[in-house]
Amino acid sequence: MAAPAVGGIGIANLPNQRHKIVAKRGAHFTIMVVGESGLGKTTLINTLFSTELSSSKNYSRRHVKQLDKLTEVEIIKAELEEKSFKVKLTVIDTPGFGDYVNNRDSWSPIIDFIDDQHETYMRQEQQPQRGEKTDLRVHACLYFIRATGHTLKPLDIEIMKRLGTRVNLIPVIAKADTLTQGDLANFKQRIRAVIAAQNIRIYQPPIDPEDTQSAEHARLLADAMPFSIIGSTEDVQTADGRTVKGRQYLWGVAEVENENHCDFRKLRSLVIRTHMLDLISTTEESHYENYRQAQMETRKFGEPKVKKLDNPKFKEEEEGLRRRFTEQVKAEEARFRQWEQHLIAERDRLNKDLELAHSAVKQLEAELDNLQVGYGRGSQRR
Repeated sequence: MAAPAVGGIGIANLPNQRHKIVAKRGAHFTIMVVGESGLGKTTLINTLFSTELSSSKNYSRRHVKQLDKLTEVEIIKAELEEKSFKVKLTVIDTPGFGDYVNNRDSWSPIIDFIDDQHETYMRQEQQPQRGEKTDLRVHACLYFIRATGHTLKPLDIEIMKRLGTRVNLIPVIAKADTLTQGDLANFKQRIRAVIAAQNIRIYQPPIDPEDTQSAEHARLLADAMPFSIIGSTEDVQTADGRTVKGRQYLWGVAEVENENHCDFRKLRSLVIRTHMLDLISTTEESHYENYRQAQMETRKFGEPKVKKLDNPKFKEEEEGLRRRFTEQVKAEEARFRQWEQHLIAERDRLNKDLELAHSAVKQLEAELDNLQVGYGRGSQRR
């Protein structure tokens, strides 16, 4: 076999070709934010991507929608460009989640949205003509945990279990500047313990054993979860004269990008700088494939997905109808028992009257017999 040319045949140039193709095509990235209102989800997204993707929510009119008791799904789209590389960014917000006294099934619209995006993409792949497909599959989900200092709430555990099997789940502690460093460290430890005990699946950065520096960075990111976050788009002045993004307090400034204050830089590195491609490929190769395989095993090719009536509003109406039906049945049963008791009492009264009538008849028969006997003796005397 002839030896290859000294200068090679050009295989080593394939990464450069691939880079040109990717740079020309750009990328598409979808991120979902889930958490209670007032935890700074919008502010964090704007801080993360250094742009005004969405305006702050107005919570003064939130009471108007309290009667709906439904979690909404809002889609925000933007196109970002850096060094001639374009990213089509989609942010999925979930206002209304966890804002009510009864939050049962409040996660259903969120879970349904994630599943519906897999379903839509799968249906498009099954078409004869597969042009540019609409793809809103969620690549990463930031789940916001309120900085209580205690542990995860039952609602947090319930939805994180469901999200972890469907999407790359990344837990973050919102407004971490409301806790001291010691309390924050203990809070993180408690959350990790609950995640392990409840078998909640969260995103783990892949570790490449051949790349020591990359592997160390991945371990550093994994150890920092859940990320403690401070979100702010405002420029503030520090005591030493620097202008930074952060929040001004009486004791000083909580800096967004200061790793001694929070884990914002680690989160940005995970989501954007070092692991965005892995988040996209994990969604494609793991979460989407798991959904596609499960659907293919339970239904025929081309058969539409069976819709589940998991809408909390429908469930509430169904339970209301069931309660009313049960109450009507109980009322009818009570009325029937009362009528039955009345019949039994009437039967007993009639039986007693019948017995009295029988006794009277027997007494009359006895008197008649006595009269007949007395009449017979009188006839014999004559």
